[in-house]
Order: sequence, then C-alpha cells, then structure tokens
Amino acid sequence: MPLETVVVPDLGGVDSVEVIELSCVPGQQLKSEDALVVLESDKASMDVPSPVTGILQRYLVSEGDSVAVGDSIAEIITEAPLEVHEELASEPEAELALISTDAGQSSLIHPTSPDLTMAGVSSTDPMETDRVLRVPDTGSDTSLEVIEVVVAVGDEIVEGETLLILESDKATIDVPAAESGVISAVLVALADKVNSGDPLVRVASIHGAGSQSFSSDSLIRAKNSSANKLGKVAKLDGVDLAKGPVSSAEQAVTALPLVRDRFGSTEAKEVYAGPAVRLFARELGVDLTQVTGSGARKRISRDDLNAFVKRRLGENVVGHQPLHTGLLQAEDFAKFGSVESFEMSKIQKLTADNLHASWSAVPHVTQFDEADITELEGFRKSLVDEAKKRSLKLTLLAFIVKAVAMTLRANPVFNRSLIDDGASYVQKDYFHIGIAVNTPRGLLVPVIRDVDKKSLWDLTGEISELAGNAKQGKLKVADMQGGCLTISSLGALGGQGFTPIVNTPEVGILGVSNAQTKPLWDGTVFQPRLLIPLSLSYDHRLINGVDGGRFMLQLVKILTDIRHLTLA
Repeated sequence: MPLETVVVPDLGGVDSVEVIELSCVPGQQLKSEDALVVLESDKASMDVPSPVTGILQRYLVSEGDSVAVGDSIAEIITEAPLEVHEELASEPEAELALISTDAGQSSLIHPTSPDLTMAGVSSTDPMETDRVLRVPDTGSDTSLEVIEVVVAVGDEIVEGETLLILESDKATIDVPAAESGVISAVLVALADKVNSGDPLVRVASIHGAGSQSFSSDSLIRAKNSSANKLGKVAKLDGVDLAKGPVSSAEQAVTALPLVRDRFGSTEAKEVYAGPAVRLFARELGVDLTQVTGSGARKRISRDDLNAFVKRRLGENVVGHQPLHTGLLQAEDFAKFGSVESFEMSKIQKLTADNLHASWSAVPHVTQFDEADITELEGFRKSLVDEAKKRSLKLTLLAFIVKAVAMTLRANPVFNRSLIDDGASYVQKDYFHIGIAVNTPRGLLVPVIRDVDKKSLWDLTGEISELAGNAKQGKLKVADMQGGCLTISSLGALGGQGFTPIVNTPEVGILGVSNAQTKPLWDGTVFQPRLLIPLSLSYDHRLINGVDGGRFMLQLVKILTDIRHLTLA
C-alpha cells in the first residue's frame, strides 16, 4: 500500500513551531481531517489534520521538536490500487516477499503494511498465533502512565528490547519484550493508565510451525524490494534498508530525533527522555542535553531533572534559559475537603508565563479616568439599522479602537518598543491595535492592522471576524503579531476598573470596564450621563506620568465628542 507523507502546512509567516502533542498512536485508523499533531508557537496552537483516510504508519517527529513549513511529520498508509499489487507480483525480485501460509497460498509482505502476514500466521485468522504482552508485576497497586510508546505496528522486535515506557510518581519503567516477533497491534496510547497484567501490545511470531523459516535478513530484503518497486526508499525503524540489517542498539540511536534548541539549532544529540520529562524540562527552561540520565541507555528521569535543577540553582546558572523561581509550593489541599485537579491548557500556561515575565521585568504604572460616552452611545444606536443592512453589529469597541489609534498617532511615545536589553528603542510608524479575546483555550490577542486607514464599518467587520476565529481556534500566528498597543475590554463584567498588565514588547495597554449612568454636574444641575471607566497601564522605563496623562486626556476627549474622529 502506498504511503502519504504529511508535512507542516503554512504557518502564516512563522519560521518554526514546537510539536507539543502527538494526537494518535502508530497503527491507528485515521479519517481525513482527524488531528495528527498539535503545533504551538509563542502565542497560539494549531491542529494538523490528516489529509487522507488510512492507517498511521509512524511519526517522523517527537514531542518537543521544532519544525518548519514543509517538514515531514508523519507517514500514513493509504489504500493501494490493484494494479500496484499486480506489478509487484510480476517482478522477479518480489518473490522474496512471498511467504507460504497454512492454506498453501502466498501472501505479499508490504514494507509498510501494519497487518504484515508473517510465516506461521494464518491468512484467514491472523490473530490465532499472536501473543499478548502485558505489564509485568510492578510490586504496587498504583496505576502507571504510558509516557512513551517505542514500537509501532509492523516493527520487528527481539526479546529484551524496550516496548514502551511507564512512569509513576517517582520513577520511569522500561517495559521489555518477553519474546521476539513482529508488532501486530499496539493496545495502549500515550497518557493511558495501566496496572500489572494489563495488555500492552500484540506480537506475531516470525517463525511458525508448518511453515518455512523467514529470517530477519530475508524480511529486510523483501521489504526493500517491495518498497523499491513503489519508487520509495524503504526504511525500517528509521534505518535505510539498502545498507542491510543493523543491531537493535544501532537502531535505537539512529531513530533518535534531532534535538533543536530555542535558536533553531539542528545539531543531532542523543537525548533519552519521555514526553512528560521533556514537558517538565521545557517548563523549567532546562536544556536536556546538559542533563545526565541514570536510567538504561542514560535515560533521563524526573528525578534526574530535579537533581540537575537543584545543583544548578546552587550555581545560579541553568543552561541558557532562566528558571521560574517564583513557583508556589504544592500543598495537600485534600486534607481540608474534597478537591479536583486540572491541568492548565498550553495557551493558559503560555499566557501565565508571559504575564509573569512582563510583571517581573516591566515597572508598571496605571492611570485611571472616565469618558462621557452619552453622545457616542446615542450615535451608535442610531446606526443599528444601517449595520443590519451590512450584516454587521456595530459595537462600542470599534469606536474605542479607532480612538486609540488616533490618540497613538498624537502620542508617539506609546508607539515604541525597547530593544537591546533596554539600551535602545524603536519608533513605529504604523498603528496596529491588539484586542484581548477570551477563548475556551485561554486568552488570545489578535491584531487589527492599519487601524488609522480603516473606517468604523471596516473595523466592525474585522473585529467580529478575528474574535470569531480566536474562539474557534482558527487564528494564525501572524494574526497575533505586530501590535502597537492592546485593548482589554471587560464590558459588563469590568466593574469600576482594573490594572491590566502590559503585553510586551508593547509599552502600553488600555483596560475598558463597565459603562454606567451616573449623575454629572454640568455647572448648574446634575445630569444623568453614561460614563465608561478607563485604565491605562504603561512601561515606566519609556513613558513618564505626564506622557500617560496626555494620552488619557486626549482619548477621553475623542470618546466624549466623537466629532474629533473626523479629524483623523
């Protein structure tokens, strides 16, 4: 059957992203559009769907890898046309791939087929001679988590070779194969919980009674011959079959993925660690190539990682990335009552890291004011019918976005970003405004570009489209880059005000709270007026209090009398 190689799609201008999740297991049946992997940049994550229906042969990447547009990430077995089989069977070299079965017929071994027909396995019931390999006795009743599946359907294994890796709270366990054979089914997936005696994989014997012996060498030659007829370079466990068989130890090293550091280096390094340990290392900012593992083949466990961190904290150096030293110590909350634990989403973790970094590095100042939007709201309501004709919903946010861009043009100090570790700054000549959107995955900030050049109707449509894409997970990374200043509008939930955190590398952010009708003294009597609270936070390294005062004064002036918008 032919192979379909899945590649990284267009990332919207981003150079590289990180593989944060392998959504399937080798041997799994896939439908078109089923999620294969989850990729993540600094600000967003995206699912890569299967382009075809078929069976997942293998992944070409691992969790934690950095990939770019066009990189191969997986191979999927698709349905093979009948004429391909006929062509293979007619070639003399294909005879190496023919195996006698109990029924006296011959079956063709395809190099990439997950249901490989081996000698001694009945063609009518291939499950008859399969053996199920189970979790060995762990000496504990505690469930173990599957953190890495080493083998895939179709892999030939030898006794003692690692099948998968299990992890408890204190250690990782390599589960070896109890016998040699070919993997016919993988019965568990990443993150599954298993106990002693639970089934893990199904293995078909290579040598069966009543059938001719079929050696590993002939199996490799058969796979190589068939693959060459399909015009592809056949590989077994990541090894070029044209070079002949290799030892299990050599296969383990050859199949290792490249370890890419945060600067895009693709130097090949041998790092043995499960996905859980790799994720923990990324959260701590530790380069795993600097950690020495204590497990088999120098496999790195969580204990190894903890020991490395403690040692380096004493040296006040940890690789090339800073550690998060402000983490709270876990407490046993269950002793106070019933509790449930939940993992934060990737977006939530990234948002938390970015906000923590901004709050720690940026000296924040927040100024508060109110704008009288009575006339603005009356004008907005007068346009409801016109908006319906345009299939739009004109909101207050569109006016605020336009007013902020106009104020930004008049106060260029807010349209800067610090560079060179704060030694210099850049002055931007464009006016792109970010809008914070709350989504099921966490907080996202899509950016509206060239706000100063767009009408209120243009902005209304773009705000609606970007907010919808954010909530549906359809934003591209490029949609969230290049902002000059961010608006965080809490609407009716905003209360009387709040202190938003600057979205670095921007130097300012505007918080918008709940508008309320209040009595306002006009010099003679109190008049009911609609007032909206505004909170302006800024980076005090670049912006002084007088700069913040001017910005807020002008913004309030525009929102109070929207005729000033015509002067933009």
